[in-house]
Amino acid sequence: MTPHDRWLLRTDTTTYAVTLGPDGRWAELAAWGPHGAEAGPSPMDRSRRTHFLTPADAAPAEYIPYGLRPFTGADLIAQHPGGERGSWWRFTGAAPDGDRALRLDFTDDVLGLRTTLCYETVPGTDVVLRWTELTCTGESELRLERFDSAAVNVPVQAGARLTYLAGQWSQEFQLRHMELARGRFEMESTQGSAGHAYAPWLAIQDSAAPTEGATPTYGIALEWSGNWRITADAEPGGSVRIRAGRVPHEGAVRLAPGTTLTTPRLACAFSPDGLDGLARVWHRYERRLTGARMDRPRKVLYNSWEATGFDVDAAGQLELAKTAAELGAELFVVDDGWFTGRHDDTGGLGDWEPDPAGFPGGLDHFIDQVRALGMDFGLWVEPEAVSPRSRLHAEHPEWAYRIDGRPVTLVRNQLLLDLGRPDVQDFVIGTLDRLLSSHAISYLKWDMNRPPTERGRPGHPAGTDPERQDLDAAHVAGYLRVLDHLRSAHPHVTVEGCAGGGARIEHATLARTDVVWPSDNTAPMDRLRIQYGYLHAHAPHTMSSWVTDAPGIFDPRPRSLAFRFVGSLAGVLGIGADIRDWTPDQRAEAAGWIARYKDVRDVVHHGEVHLLGSPDDPTCGIQYEEPGGHRLVVTAWNTGPLDGAPLVPGAAARLRLRGLDPGAAYTDQDSGTRYSGAYLLHSGLPFAWTAAHDAELVVLARE
Repeated sequence: MTPHDRWLLRTDTTTYAVTLGPDGRWAELAAWGPHGAEAGPSPMDRSRRTHFLTPADAAPAEYIPYGLRPFTGADLIAQHPGGERGSWWRFTGAAPDGDRALRLDFTDDVLGLRTTLCYETVPGTDVVLRWTELTCTGESELRLERFDSAAVNVPVQAGARLTYLAGQWSQEFQLRHMELARGRFEMESTQGSAGHAYAPWLAIQDSAAPTEGATPTYGIALEWSGNWRITADAEPGGSVRIRAGRVPHEGAVRLAPGTTLTTPRLACAFSPDGLDGLARVWHRYERRLTGARMDRPRKVLYNSWEATGFDVDAAGQLELAKTAAELGAELFVVDDGWFTGRHDDTGGLGDWEPDPAGFPGGLDHFIDQVRALGMDFGLWVEPEAVSPRSRLHAEHPEWAYRIDGRPVTLVRNQLLLDLGRPDVQDFVIGTLDRLLSSHAISYLKWDMNRPPTERGRPGHPAGTDPERQDLDAAHVAGYLRVLDHLRSAHPHVTVEGCAGGGARIEHATLARTDVVWPSDNTAPMDRLRIQYGYLHAHAPHTMSSWVTDAPGIFDPRPRSLAFRFVGSLAGVLGIGADIRDWTPDQRAEAAGWIARYKDVRDVVHHGEVHLLGSPDDPTCGIQYEEPGGHRLVVTAWNTGPLDGAPLVPGAAARLRLRGLDPGAAYTDQDSGTRYSGAYLLHSGLPFAWTAAHDAELVVLARE
């Protein structure tokens, strides 16, 4: 292989081209874009004039160590413990697999390190997966201070516009933009999960281009359930380079001779159609992650938490279940409070036995009553948590994270189990197996309501090097082992992922769950903003959303029951309100919305999505197109003022639809109104909002 040869990776519609640098010391990005983008001089090529920099610092390197790249940001920092930091490797081989996969080896014989850059395309998508394998080939261990998954060079010309998802608990997935002309942007989580503050997802565009429309847009998403970091650098010479990877809790990890560390996978995506187009790339990818489970309908659930809190007893739950069944719910989930010692948030976690006081006839008898109503049954669990007053903690205090001789921090009055320990994993697997095998449970909501704080393993020999424990990675491995076991041992069970809302939503979790809970905030306008950001990164079939009576936290404007239902059926519909207090009219309206959702959910979950405007606009919506284009589903909300009619002249609000055949005809299945595709594209779908009518679901059939 000569330095100027290239390897081409091809997805459905894009090409990712990799070459060796001029002296063959590192790999570079040559082109990334639609098929044919590689036919010409590389847009990443620079003058190679590097006053006060090295050539490696100016290169669009795919992955490069400190040592070769000392100034502008290295992806790998390795050393012998106590030795000098840095690696000076050489290219030692390539193993391409057609245009679908590639492995590039770089070796540092002095340090005793082989680095393998790994690439793999995902069939049916425009996603390239990248990760790195680090192997200690010497006779002494290595210390890895930084070991990103990959570096991504973005071919922009005038600086970068970054789009990211930020927030906090109850305000997750807020879409944010910033211009990066020069300098560094960094976001991370050290909460042992993706976290509420940022999502491990980033979109990059040229600052000179419009946000939407025919705009080349690049995106990355890290598949990691623990600590992570994403760094974007607008480097000297105008290059924009993104680095992403996990962050070890200990600050560094040790790599023993003969062992290999594999970094998390980084999904890299491209769309020529702006952020909206990039969202569709991610949606297709996440449908691939779901696999055969994608074919199972996401059932309408009722969850009892909002109605009863910790006050769980069979009689009250059965009253709710009967009403939920009358509305058309297909699944009844008992949330927190069903197990012994759980009268509030100070006890019970870890002792996963049904409370005989709450279920005097036994849990099985109650489940039989729910199933007799025509619904499946589900339970909430928090397998990683333990209450200090629980029997489990009394028997195994060493299973909880703590540092010997230091106080522990209670969050939500609970501690966190060290799921990196095999004995804790075995306990959790045994507990879940027992519950799912002993009772007719078809739905499991896995929650995690606190991050790790004093992250140590008590009882280990004094002087144990924490860098050899790698507690964050061990916890992630344990978490994924349990989820993988659930998927194989209990394939019929639907698993919902939750972490105090949306704190653990990334591709490793999404590949192993059926739905996730984006936020504990279910207020209508607040939730609309959360879901708008969420759908830029994640697919509708993963987005669990409930209709509740919750007032707004950040936007307290009152909204109709229809607004709440249309907002929730934009993903996977659930109900969490105290439906015992709903009037007969409200129950009848709810039953109507649930029936409509069942009619369109396949389109919502499998269709191509266009995000129409945003919650900042007076009217916004989402368009779902059925595979094959036979039906369109449009969810729409009035988020602004009304038009003033009848006191002053006013016109209907409109949403211009996208991606339609201008020559086709579309008929509204409710009103019978017939539109041409050209009309819907140019004039838009009309909505006559009133004070009582602030949301709508429209189904259009293509003739």
